Amino acid sequence: MIKIQKEDFNIEVEIELIKSSLPSVGAVTSFIGYVRDFNNNKNVNSINLEVYEKMVHKELTKITVKAKQKWELIDCLIIHRHGYLEVNEKIVLVACFAKHRQESFNACNYIMNYLKKYAPFWKKENYTNNSEWLENTN
Repeated sequence: MIKIQKEDFNIEVEIELIKSSLPSVGAVTSFIGYVRDFNNNKNVNSINLEVYEKMVHKELTKITVKAKQKWELIDCLIIHRHGYLEVNEKIVLVACFAKHRQESFNACNYIMNYLKKYAPFWKKENYTNNSEWLENTN
């Protein structure tokens, strides 16, 4: 499942919505990304994330399909926020559901690495006196 949204999310609720209907799941690996207060030697006050929702949904669907082909995943959940976010707010949740932990670990790492480097989100960091658009990184 892929959700692109401005609203905050409850990690436990989102994972349980999927897990409760999948009794064969033995492992859930998750990654939660937050807005940091310091990046590139600058104090960060907030960020703005822009997204073209149709494009990002298509790209994230492709990466989850690839992850399911590489590892024995039962399901994947990606929630990515956009818009204005302050320090300490959640940006992203990636959760991978599998029978065994190694499959879910590997897939979660694979998906997060893809998101950081290739996902079509545009991030502007806001500092005290200026702001700066950032390039995707590993």
